[in-house]
Amino acid sequence: MDQTTILTEQRLLETLRARGLTFAAAESCTGGLIAKRITDLPGASAVFRGGVVSYTNEVKRDVLGVAQHLLDQHGAVSAEVAQAMAEGALRITGADLAVSVTGVAGPDRDERGNDVGTVYFGLAAPQHNRSLKMHFQGDRRAIRQQAAEYALSLLLKETEK
Repeated sequence: MDQTTILTEQRLLETLRARGLTFAAAESCTGGLIAKRITDLPGASAVFRGGVVSYTNEVKRDVLGVAQHLLDQHGAVSAEVAQAMAEGALRITGADLAVSVTGVAGPDRDERGNDVGTVYFGLAAPQHNRSLKMHFQGDRRAIRQQAAEYALSLLLKETEK
């Protein structure tokens, strides 16, 4: 972890703590990196409620409550599923905010033709829910790292409003 990342995560932790907020994560292509990166910091238990690594559609559906019709119609790598994942994480953890990540880290496109580096994020917050799409470059490791960093930055921006 580089110094910039540590500062971003420390700032997120401090901002959440100062505002009395907690968050949760629903991760697919990042495989738990968001949870790892925040829990590497002392005091993370004050702000991080938990996370779900939903690497399969069955876990997205059965644990996070993503509707099967969303998975069938849009696929796991979609804005709709990312949003449903974030909402599910919020619901099952009781957190104030939730972030989700679902995408294609590689080495190949997914079964629906989404390019390597395509990543969708979901954010569930009290005032609003939203999803967005990003495209990252690099190998599998780099894409996963960039996606986790972006998710943490998304949370930070939301809490600093």
